[in-house]
Amino acid sequence: MKVAILGCGHVGIELGRQLTDRGHEAIGVRRSTEGIEQIADAGFDGVQADVTDSDALASVPDVDAIVFAASSGGRGAGAARRVYVEGLRTAIEHFGERDASPDRLVYTSSTGVHGDHDGDWVDEETPISPTTEKTEVLAEAERIALELPTEYGFDGTVARYAGLYGPDRYRLDRYLEGPVTEGYLNMVHRDDAAGVVRYLLEEDLARGEVVQVVDDEPVSKWEFADWLAEACGLDHPPKRTKTERLEDGDLSEAARRRILTSKRCSNEKLHDLGYEFRYPTFREGYRDAIDAYCD
Repeated sequence: MKVAILGCGHVGIELGRQLTDRGHEAIGVRRSTEGIEQIADAGFDGVQADVTDSDALASVPDVDAIVFAASSGGRGAGAARRVYVEGLRTAIEHFGERDASPDRLVYTSSTGVHGDHDGDWVDEETPISPTTEKTEVLAEAERIALELPTEYGFDGTVARYAGLYGPDRYRLDRYLEGPVTEGYLNMVHRDDAAGVVRYLLEEDLARGEVVQVVDDEPVSKWEFADWLAEACGLDHPPKRTKTERLEDGDLSEAARRRILTSKRCSNEKLHDLGYEFRYPTFREGYRDAIDAYCD
């Protein structure tokens, strides 16, 4: 199987590594020279191209599957729309118009499209209700990923990621030093975020479907922070309620909405599909970071 990973960054590089290790051919697509060097260091081929530019994508060879994992770089809704909506549409149309079009697409989205559910459980059947301009863009991109490929004779899948963590993204200080605002954490380790996409491609699963990519145990931020502090041999960090955090005068409207958003994401469908987690919960996933911190 030959797979083009468009926007081959933090998760994409791990995906390419996993695919290559299992005998597949991965092609990472990045805009920057530094990104191409990172792909080469990971042991697979890279193509330097802007994933939002159809002419640039012509340098990417024909593939069996495309994974759209591009990032807007944490910028605002306008940048998100350019990448997730316009870029995704451009990529689907470009590859779909080829004589040898791909067999399927996987688009990596975010559980942020669910909006606020007051701490209740959500799954793939829960109607989405994005609460920020950026998550509205992501919801629109999910629709495109599922509908547009069928016009070109292939299938789309949405892999809806919870909060990513892993090498270079453990953010221990945020929770060890505090103050920690109440709410729930829905997380997935980078290796499993990549592993799920690799698994869905290898096993030919979830065509035309959404799959939530989240580990086995959503956890309250306060509980997680206390567990992490104890594991690191530190005192529990200071806490604050949502009301206390909202009293700060430096919050944007988007930040306020994020604070008020609370949900627990189910991965029951992912288990039903047969995926086995390398890091089922944060307890396994943070072990390396804790050991490094204690050393």
